[in-house]
Amino acid sequence: MPRFHVLADFRKFVLRGNVLDLAVAVILGAAFGLVVQSFTNDVLMNFIAAIFGKANFDAVTFNVGDGTIYIGRFITAVINFVIIAFVLFLIIRAFEKLQSLRGRTPEEAAVSAEIQLLTEIRDELREGKVTP
Repeated sequence: MPRFHVLADFRKFVLRGNVLDLAVAVILGAAFGLVVQSFTNDVLMNFIAAIFGKANFDAVTFNVGDGTIYIGRFITAVINFVIIAFVLFLIIRAFEKLQSLRGRTPEEAAVSAEIQLLTEIRDELREGKVTP
């Protein structure tokens, strides 16, 4: 019988909202990562290839004694990071812009008006324009 108790607890755990939200976020994040990676490798790096003659800098190396330093791989990784970070920045910026255009609910507007009024009263009390 204890086995069924564990299964019931596991079922409750898995069906909790935050676990499902996290699973969806991980799956969407992985899919989005593939899209950004494809954009970087298949689109933007081809522009770099058009400018520099190669799609990446992996072939750039220099030798130190008997060792080879693959500085080009590092440069390619840094460029990929900057591109991905910039794309994410643009997406987050667009999302925030859309959120601000969405507008506030009447309740939020009322709270905001209340806070503004209270702030004005506080400032006037501090300046001595109004006595308490």
